[in-house]
Amino acid sequence: MTSTSLAPSVLVSRFSSSPREFQDSGSYKCFSRRTRVPSRLRFRVQEKELGRCSPFLERLTVPGGDAAAALRSNEWKAVPDIWRSSAEKYGDRVAVVDPYHDPPSTFTYRQLEQEILDFVEGLRAVGVKADEKIALFADNSCRWLVADQGIMATGAVNVVRGSRSSVEELLHIYCHSDSVGLVVDNPEFFNRIADTFSYKASLKFVILLWGDKSSLATSSRQTPVYSYNEIKNLGQERRAEHAGSNDAGKYEYEFIGPDDTATIMYTSGTTGNPKGVMLTHQNLLHQIRNLSEFVPAKAGERFLSMLPSWHAYERACEYFIFTCGVEQKYTSIRFLKDDLKRYQPHYLISVPLVYETLYSGIQKQISTSSPVRKFLALSLIRISLAYTEMRRVYEGLCLTKNQKPPVYIVALVDWLWARVVAFVLWPLHMLAEKLVHKKIRSSIGITKAGVSGGGSLPMHIDKFFEAIGVNVQNGYGLTETSPVVSARRISCNVLGSVGHPIKDTEFKIVDQETGNVLPPGSKGIVKVRGPPVMRGYYKNPMATKQVIDDDGWFNTGDMGWIAPHHSTGRRRSCGGVIVLEGRAKDTIVLSTGENVEPLEIEEAALRSSLIQQIVVIGQDQRRLGAIVIPNKEAAEGVAKNKISAVDPEVNELSKETLTSMVYEELRKWTSECSFQVGPVLIVEEPFTIDNGFMTPTMKIRRDKVVDRYKDEIARLYK
Repeated sequence: MTSTSLAPSVLVSRFSSSPREFQDSGSYKCFSRRTRVPSRLRFRVQEKELGRCSPFLERLTVPGGDAAAALRSNEWKAVPDIWRSSAEKYGDRVAVVDPYHDPPSTFTYRQLEQEILDFVEGLRAVGVKADEKIALFADNSCRWLVADQGIMATGAVNVVRGSRSSVEELLHIYCHSDSVGLVVDNPEFFNRIADTFSYKASLKFVILLWGDKSSLATSSRQTPVYSYNEIKNLGQERRAEHAGSNDAGKYEYEFIGPDDTATIMYTSGTTGNPKGVMLTHQNLLHQIRNLSEFVPAKAGERFLSMLPSWHAYERACEYFIFTCGVEQKYTSIRFLKDDLKRYQPHYLISVPLVYETLYSGIQKQISTSSPVRKFLALSLIRISLAYTEMRRVYEGLCLTKNQKPPVYIVALVDWLWARVVAFVLWPLHMLAEKLVHKKIRSSIGITKAGVSGGGSLPMHIDKFFEAIGVNVQNGYGLTETSPVVSARRISCNVLGSVGHPIKDTEFKIVDQETGNVLPPGSKGIVKVRGPPVMRGYYKNPMATKQVIDDDGWFNTGDMGWIAPHHSTGRRRSCGGVIVLEGRAKDTIVLSTGENVEPLEIEEAALRSSLIQQIVVIGQDQRRLGAIVIPNKEAAEGVAKNKISAVDPEVNELSKETLTSMVYEELRKWTSECSFQVGPVLIVEEPFTIDNGFMTPTMKIRRDKVVDRYKDEIARLYK
């Protein structure tokens, strides 16, 4: 690491090359005219039909392919190249298990490679050309993976989104991206969007990944519709023709380059319309090659996939793990709890909300047990929390903003004291391990580590899982950064941080007003530079220039700081880790001129069992307020004990009583925060993806929540 405790906060994992210049579209035009390419990157038969292919994946299947030339390269040039490597290395190992679709599917690495190759040729058979945009609107499944890689391997660009997005948002993405074809999840989903798309979008074809075409609603437009198997069969026929005839002269293929655009991923759009993030093959390959720093996956280990495959975080992680020979099983929120127990995955890659849900489930199970069991479990967990706290002290894993290291003798005494306390607590911690933690881990099912990303992981969740012996590694990234730019390693799992930068990636912290680089320990805007940074926003050079400067620094819009380097003391192992403290645009400015970061308060409030969701408000007001979705079941349980003892006739919880209870919980759990919450608005409708109050990546859309309840908020502050 190059950062020191007194130097500006510019952090680099390893020296990176000079910044790449932004290119608006990044597409080659070799299909409308002849282009010159180096002979080592081209093989040709005759100038009749042009195409583009993945250099390594299709070296033996494309007419004229030079196997020897491709094999000499020890680096992938395009994302689909990973499948030939994995098929050769892991062959008959199971790659994917997809039990909840009809039909259930299981593929080995060799079978998965062949499935992708068939799909590639099927796409070419229906007219897919390189550089065309193909919309892939579907949820995670093995066929999503095949379609994704098939589109990429033709040299086309896939434009991805999930089926739960609104029709208006999907239409905007399809039209803005200039997509020409549509790959969808199933007939039910296509029927939902068919009327709008058939009159407002240009469709060359539609492909159904699952389901039967007979279930499609009739449409006035005659757009060709293919099933997944039809595309695969077309591909098999075309591959057989290539292998059994002398028609190689009909085709000319050029290799996909690392700087070609691989995909356009639209941001979640917490404010305004989503923007199309252009990621190149090189962006994604950097993730594939370097995520092993944080997740040392081994062949045969099990991963559970439950996030949307089109989300940058899940997508990059999936590509990476398939180069390691792991077995991935697809699941969903509905089946997650059972699959964790049944499948016992080595790793779970997910978002903070999932870990919060697991934590709440454990707390609920403990609270409903007998008084003796409840007291014993909670007491032993508190002891383990104290033990792990002392362990962090003597291992040097405690965060600080203070640039000045402690005096040696003070650090030594602190270390000795932590050792003594930990030694005293250790027998009780081992008792807790035997009586409580082992059972909790068995019920959770994660055997190695949970990897969290896509949002802030609350500190109490972090500490709890550490205390019961479950490694949770928090990471950081954005769609615009492919996405991972930092993560915690198992060997240096600093709670409260998002770890060290990924290889070749630099961080710096700048003042929000002046733009000057700040020293370690100082809070400011987080900027990132390196191979993961996107090419730019599709058809939006102005927005690109707003976030990427001339030197290649990307403005994340997040607030944070870099931990100073100390050689001694309880912070000696934390130097260089990144700590995030909310979004710059989420900052609430009170009428007093004070700036408030709502995330700290929301995380503290969510520790209450009575609060299910919360949005802190107060822009231009004298004090903060909150919109709260209460956990009615928990509230009624508490009220039954408190109120029914006084008035046995009371059976239903009034809104005034509920508001009072929530307010007391807020005061209790946010008492150590810098600001306190005043008025509280209780609402019953949860914030969900379906009602538009959450993004597809499960982040609350603050602006939409505030706009929906603007009249109630106005009355709240009167």
